[in-house]
Amino acid sequence: MSYFTHIARAIAGLSLALALAPAQAQSAAAPVYGAELEEFAYPAPTQQYRFTSQRVDLQMTYMDVKPASPNGRTVVLMHGKNFCGATWAGTTKALSDAGYRVVVPDQIGFCKSTKPQHYQYTFQQLADNTRKLLASIGVKKAIIIGHSTGGMLATRYALMYPELTDQLVMINPIGLEDWKNLGVPSLGVDQWYERELKLSAERVREYERTTYYNGQWKPEYEVWVQMLAGMYRGKGKEVVAWNSALIYDMIYTQPVVHEFPLIKTPTFLLMGLKDTTAIGKDAAPADVRPTLGNYKVLAETTRKAIPGSVLVTFPEMGHAPQMQDPVQFHKALLKGLVR
Repeated sequence: MSYFTHIARAIAGLSLALALAPAQAQSAAAPVYGAELEEFAYPAPTQQYRFTSQRVDLQMTYMDVKPASPNGRTVVLMHGKNFCGATWAGTTKALSDAGYRVVVPDQIGFCKSTKPQHYQYTFQQLADNTRKLLASIGVKKAIIIGHSTGGMLATRYALMYPELTDQLVMINPIGLEDWKNLGVPSLGVDQWYERELKLSAERVREYERTTYYNGQWKPEYEVWVQMLAGMYRGKGKEVVAWNSALIYDMIYTQPVVHEFPLIKTPTFLLMGLKDTTAIGKDAAPADVRPTLGNYKVLAETTRKAIPGSVLVTFPEMGHAPQMQDPVQFHKALLKGLVR
């Protein structure tokens, strides 16, 4: 049995058990995974890239999956804010089976990587961290794929290192609009921190159900809810919440949408049109909220803004099409990758 098959069965079993259990049982059996997901299994062996940044010693956890029949190309997968390297399991397998070497980092502040007490988060810094990680394992040029917040990071990476980016691929990226100019108030780090301290599996599940999946829910999504909530259980809760607050402030204050016309890298967009994601939408005035995160409009607007970009849409999918319908999504992804 392959490692991917083993993990897939484990994830499916946990998802089903959590979905079928009553709310009280879920609460009683809620897993504690640790501030760096120490107790959460990833779909491939993980490694650590250790380095110093901003006078802080850090470790960036990543998966480096080498294919059985290499095609000579490398893909880097950049996760979203409420996602981790592990949530790329299906995409990693699809790409590896097609011959790609697949590198899947957890960014600093997320998931299995270091969550420092003091760090100035910028997309430039995270892009530079990723570039150095890739250099350390001998990767020069790569296809950069970003989902959600990872799409904002992938954009910054392509802008900073066009000579190292074979293709930019974005899957329902956020930041397709500048929220601070559209009526979403600045919450600031302290307010984000207070909000993050209240995070629970119930809140995550309801947010993702209504925002990501258009009111729909599948049992297999539950494991990712527990993965996220599991970092907030136990003694590491405060540092997880603090880093999350810093990252939310980065997302709000550092839009990339204004620089889309400057992208010179071949760009492929995959968009679920049922998505309604917009950071801070719930804090916006009532008359503004319905206008935010309209991916039916944002998908085409983004295509027009990025020179020569190609757009594939999934009209019945939401924020994570790679998880909603993996077969349809991966068929489109593999077809659209540059040869």
